[in-house]
Amino acid sequence: MKTRRLGRTDLQVSEIGLGTWALGSSVYGDVEQAASEALIQGSIEKGINFFDTAPLYGSKTEDGVAETVLGAGLGSRKDGVIISTKFGRTATDVMPGRFTAKEARQSCEASLRRLGRDWIDLLFFHSPFGPSEIDDGVWAELELLQSEGKVRSLGHSVSMYADTCEMSAEWMRERKIDAIQVVLSPFNRETRPLIDAAIRTDCGVVARECMANGFLSGMITHDTVFPQGSLNARYSREEISERVDYAEALKEVLVGGKVRNLPEATYRWVLDQAGVSLALSGAKSLVELEDSIRASQLSSFSDSLLERCEVLHQKDFCPA
Repeated sequence: MKTRRLGRTDLQVSEIGLGTWALGSSVYGDVEQAASEALIQGSIEKGINFFDTAPLYGSKTEDGVAETVLGAGLGSRKDGVIISTKFGRTATDVMPGRFTAKEARQSCEASLRRLGRDWIDLLFFHSPFGPSEIDDGVWAELELLQSEGKVRSLGHSVSMYADTCEMSAEWMRERKIDAIQVVLSPFNRETRPLIDAAIRTDCGVVARECMANGFLSGMITHDTVFPQGSLNARYSREEISERVDYAEALKEVLVGGKVRNLPEATYRWVLDQAGVSLALSGAKSLVELEDSIRASQLSSFSDSLLERCEVLHQKDFCPA
């Protein structure tokens, strides 16, 4: 597994990281704990050293299930990897966001207990919806958490992009944060201007939703019916067809030669985008993880192939 520097931090991160939303919530279907632990240990064996989680990844009655699963799965190896988590939203109290000094402290210390760890490598603001949600006192508390050694670096996990991109760019310019986490895939490229700002300020970029909610897996067809309550159940038949058609067009361009399938092509495309530090996989098993790992081993796409993908892209499909 190749590594890259995470912005101006001293962290060398694997090009592929493991996102743990699916391990703490049924949003993508249930995952048995034994399977989760096998995935986490297998990820390390395959060279992954970056794991992303959050207190929000839980159930209606329990916060941070994914953090607990991750801590257990890492076991004695937990201090040898890089862990990012978040604050401001929890599974039992999602809305509104709470980006205050009190929440930062309580959330951080609860995450450490669930992870069984003494520090968080990267703590993200978890998707504030606008500047008005950010309490001025939160910055002093975050600085105190850093001085205590409980948090090493800070970041912004970006949602509501149009409403928060300027805030995020300002935080980067003022060196308040060291990294951003953004949606980036061939389906959604709207965060590119913010990634450009990260390049200018030497901030890290963690790419998420690379598989566009599974539409780039090659497994979704025009006839796919999604279970009620799942993220993709909200889409009309027309939008499903539009997304499937676009995925098939991308496959025609990107798959071939050493690139065996659309997931490999997708992760290679993300890693080829300027400024990207790593791409998160939301795999639920080692089999699902293999495509992203292989993508890291492939050569970069040629400029001409990437340009053909640009020509294909007519709109940004909405993220999760």
